[in-house]
Amino acid sequence: MVKKIMLPLTDEAIKDLKTGDDVLLSGVVYVARDAAHKRMIEALESGEPLPFDIRGQTIYYMGPSPARRGQVIGSAGPTTSGRMDSYSPRLLAEGLKGMIGKGMRSREVKDAIKQYKAVYFAVVGGAGALASRNISKSEVIAYEELGAEAVRRLEVADFPVRVINDIYGGDLYQEGKARYRVDQE
Repeated sequence: MVKKIMLPLTDEAIKDLKTGDDVLLSGVVYVARDAAHKRMIEALESGEPLPFDIRGQTIYYMGPSPARRGQVIGSAGPTTSGRMDSYSPRLLAEGLKGMIGKGMRSREVKDAIKQYKAVYFAVVGGAGALASRNISKSEVIAYEELGAEAVRRLEVADFPVRVINDIYGGDLYQEGKARYRVDQE
């Protein structure tokens, strides 16, 4: 069964999410990659505000391709989440509740997901054109000089994701490896 969730994420919605759940997200998602994460951490360390109120929000690790005429965004596929691992625990401590990307997360991020009651979702890699169909609005809201790595605000409807790491310590990638492991004698 696919779960439908309105953003921003609430503690109640996060409690109901388990590793392997398929979810359709609707509402606002923020986009930020490596360079934007670095800037946000620098802002926090300088005592400056973040470019948006991060509490309860979800960040999608994605760099869009240019939009074709009549479209709001180009291909919108996920980027490798591990590149944000050194920044994510700090943002989770500031109130970030959801992350979307692809690939495994570090032990530190998984521990922070449990500690701060957050969730990590994945989008199927290589399906960026398909993912863009669920985005109705896209605008740059900060760090425009970073180009494709600027912070964007997206409005999404029924955006398809799968829960990889939940607040209970579940890890879909580890469970998948264990399920198909063949012991060598």
